Amino acid sequence: MKKTVPSTHSPEHGFAYSRAYFENLVDSALAHAKKLGASNAGAEASEGCGLSVSVRKGELETVERNRDKSLGVTVYLGQQRGNASTSDFSAAAIAQTVQAAYDIARFTAEDSFAGLPDVPDVATAAQQPALDLFHPWAIDSEGAAQLALECEAAALATSKKITNSEGAGVSAQQSHFFSAHTHGFRGGYASSRHSLSVAPIAGKGDGMQRDAWYSSMRDARELASAKAVGRYAAERSLSRLHARKIATTQCPVLFESPLAAGLLGAYVQATSGGALYRKSTFLLDSLGKRVLPKHIDITEDPHLLRGKGSSPFDEEGVRTTARQVVRAGVCEGYFLSSYSARKLGMRTTGNAGGSHNLSMSSRFTQPGDDLKAMLQKLGTGLFVIELMGQGVNYVTGDYSRGASGFWVEKGRIAYPVQEITIAGNLKDMLQGILAVGADVYNYGAKSVGSILVNRMKVAGS
Repeated sequence: MKKTVPSTHSPEHGFAYSRAYFENLVDSALAHAKKLGASNAGAEASEGCGLSVSVRKGELETVERNRDKSLGVTVYLGQQRGNASTSDFSAAAIAQTVQAAYDIARFTAEDSFAGLPDVPDVATAAQQPALDLFHPWAIDSEGAAQLALECEAAALATSKKITNSEGAGVSAQQSHFFSAHTHGFRGGYASSRHSLSVAPIAGKGDGMQRDAWYSSMRDARELASAKAVGRYAAERSLSRLHARKIATTQCPVLFESPLAAGLLGAYVQATSGGALYRKSTFLLDSLGKRVLPKHIDITEDPHLLRGKGSSPFDEEGVRTTARQVVRAGVCEGYFLSSYSARKLGMRTTGNAGGSHNLSMSSRFTQPGDDLKAMLQKLGTGLFVIELMGQGVNYVTGDYSRGASGFWVEKGRIAYPVQEITIAGNLKDMLQGILAVGADVYNYGAKSVGSILVNRMKVAGS
């Protein structure tokens, strides 16, 4: 049986304000909006705090502590909308902020699609499961620095060829909020995100190569060890030594799993409400049509415990639900907010603010399809581990980015390559996915294994 979200958060967790205090702030703002004559209103109070420490070459570089707070207010006068925010929680500041939002709404043009989400879509208290997202990390600056130093030292100790470092860092972040609006929504929760990272440099002079690795989790106890992160980052840097250019060619391309998450992200952007109603996407009118090969599925599960993309409701207070986004290559759903859904004559999918725990999989994938097996499937072609630049046109789907990685022959890595460009069209790339690996990597709200695309242009020397 699912529990409901806890009703209070205490300052002893490192927060300066309690959940009850935020509820009072929000209720005061909504009451003042009603007093001014607003037809509808919403408000959200939030607070975030954290610690970030960086080291480089065995020396402490920076220690940063952050703490921020905000109250955001949205006011509707019919279908005129205004919003304002403040970091001052005094009664006078709240009144001024609501007044400012009200005044902006008065002078804003009417938008027939504007408004709070429809009442049937709003998440009730019973529809807000606890998702185990809050795990504060009781680490001080000295402890964080020691962890970062250990991570960097492990990288430097991996090989004498690791000659330098761009540094290592530790971050411990947490936040909480409460939100409500006049269509009956009330909800909020606390969450945390912690990370450990390092970027070692291998080689000397013009032959230097850099790579990096990190671990990020909601619960610090689930982070990879500092030594493991350091060693793996160093091994990645070492593997890129003596990289060369290759001749311009066309070949299959294998995207390493962290980069494969970017292809999944491109699909999300192309099927999101804003791009669809503006008609600025290469996947316009794709609902019910084949957009990926028959063996590909994409699922969304907002209620994964400790998931980085988990949430019981979206940014509008619309309840979130697990769903099949793509089934056997066919698009079964877009990513819509209430506004974009109205523009398209559809219903919100609970994606105001983005997607929630997306997973792309292939029906052909076997448990043993690790990276080694995926290289065998690639055969002869390019294995990409880094992309550079922003050469993606989401209107046409044209794709062109700088890349580096490895040339693969007969399923084995032959040598590292650099200073190349890979190009194609996202529509063709998505349709040309031959395989998805079992080497699943979680990148924020997206999880996917390495992706093998049948053919791309590779521009080299």
